[in-house]
Amino acid sequence: MARSQWGSRLGFILAATGSAIGLGAIWKFPYVAATNGGGAFLLIYFLICLTVGLALMLGEMALGRAAGNSAVGTFRDLRGGRWPLVGFVGVLVCFLVYSFYSVVGGWTIAYIGKSFGGEILTSDAKVLGDIFNGFITDPALPLLYHGLFAGLTLAVVIGGVQKGIENLSKFLMPALFVLMLVLIARALTLPGAMEGLLYFLTPDFSKVSGSMLVDAMGLAFFSLSLGMGIMITYGSYVDKEANLLSSSLWVIALTVLTCFLAGLMVLPAVFAFGFDPSAGPGLTFITMPAVFAQMVGGQLFAVLFFFLLLVAALTSSVSLLEVVVSFVIDEFKVGRKAAALGVSLLVFLLGIPASLSLGIWSEYTVFGLGFFDLLDFLTSKLLMPVGEVLLAIFVGWKVWPVIEAELSAGARVPAWLRAMRGFCRYVAPALIAGILVHNL
Repeated sequence: MARSQWGSRLGFILAATGSAIGLGAIWKFPYVAATNGGGAFLLIYFLICLTVGLALMLGEMALGRAAGNSAVGTFRDLRGGRWPLVGFVGVLVCFLVYSFYSVVGGWTIAYIGKSFGGEILTSDAKVLGDIFNGFITDPALPLLYHGLFAGLTLAVVIGGVQKGIENLSKFLMPALFVLMLVLIARALTLPGAMEGLLYFLTPDFSKVSGSMLVDAMGLAFFSLSLGMGIMITYGSYVDKEANLLSSSLWVIALTVLTCFLAGLMVLPAVFAFGFDPSAGPGLTFITMPAVFAQMVGGQLFAVLFFFLLLVAALTSSVSLLEVVVSFVIDEFKVGRKAAALGVSLLVFLLGIPASLSLGIWSEYTVFGLGFFDLLDFLTSKLLMPVGEVLLAIFVGWKVWPVIEAELSAGARVPAWLRAMRGFCRYVAPALIAGILVHNL
């Protein structure tokens, strides 16, 4: 069976960017940046993305294109031995992340409905907290929306690489940027918005510390979807003529830009009405509705905001599902539709205890963590850093001639490629190992 390919370079760039831009870019990046030195954090985050992040992204894309296979098949084809286990780690991470990410994606759909109904248009944080907690602890409603979100993702992936993922990305990614610009324009015109803008942008180098650097590195690697097999899978659909360096630079630039725009969208509005910018996920579902309730035309902006969140969640979930589906197709030789349906059913079933652990099953814990939090810890704190370290070692030490041939196209090896080898061999493993130790 011939390997699917992207129909255009733009489609590939937008799809890869969409995989990187998730819910975390909207609610997590603004407050992490703002509370870690503002402009100082932005600068460090950007430098990490442009050095170690770029090296790992290029490595993943080059691996995928060289092998033309799924994440597991790529490691088996290029080296064999026990290295396919690294691919399995990536596939497992995508499967586990998607199972609870789909639950949260369902929340965004529910809140679009709540915005239309006006239910959340109140500035009373306690009322909004009760609405949010009442919803996520309900044993049935979140599962209904979890299923709806998983169904939307399934429909896209069944459509295939070009007709499904690429076409969706070409429509939704521009829509996401337009929505963000509209919300930014409204936020910056609010009285007191400049205080939030200055809080976000003013460099405070006194906050540069080991912990801050770990936060910046962790956020950079997570926001670029590294160590999960996503860029390997997407790279396997890229034709041999495409310039992976320029494509990777575009993906990084658009991802960093989105995180920056999220800060401009959220923080000025939060400061304008005197709310806490470090509220985490509550910033999305409690604080922002309170902000919209005090705006002229707030209901419209609430609908736009939660639709934007749905777009961000969907473009990420598609990439998570595609990694697992690609693995099933290549390893078990089944059709795309059957693979996507089977994986989606398993994801939905695993999402049930994740959702219920926030409500009626909250008393059941492992190491003090509910099932939802346990999945989050296992993936983001443990498996992803392990996968990233092994990926860097694999690229820098085990298959570097393959990477070099893939990226230099037979020409004289450029200086940036020699620098990339150094980052993959020495810098990336050391930095990511530091993150892993910090997490544990």
